[in-house]
Amino acid sequence: MKTTVDLLKIGDKAVITYVDLDKIPLKLLEMGCLPDNDIEIIQIAPLGDPIYINVNNGSHLAIRKETAHEIKVEILDK
Repeated sequence: MKTTVDLLKIGDKAVITYVDLDKIPLKLLEMGCLPDNDIEIIQIAPLGDPIYINVNNGSHLAIRKETAHEIKVEILDK
């Protein structure tokens, strides 16, 4: 199922399918937010922003909800 990172729940695992290079900070790209990388949602702040993710290369990132909305993913089977 295709969706965006901001719509995932804690514990969901997904593979990044598309990143809009004009809307994503370069630092996130450098830390592994690239197509074909797996991610897992670790934690979501009480008000939904930021979202804490683990990228398969070992990076742990906190990203804003508006940025997470620009990262398209496909959910992996649990």
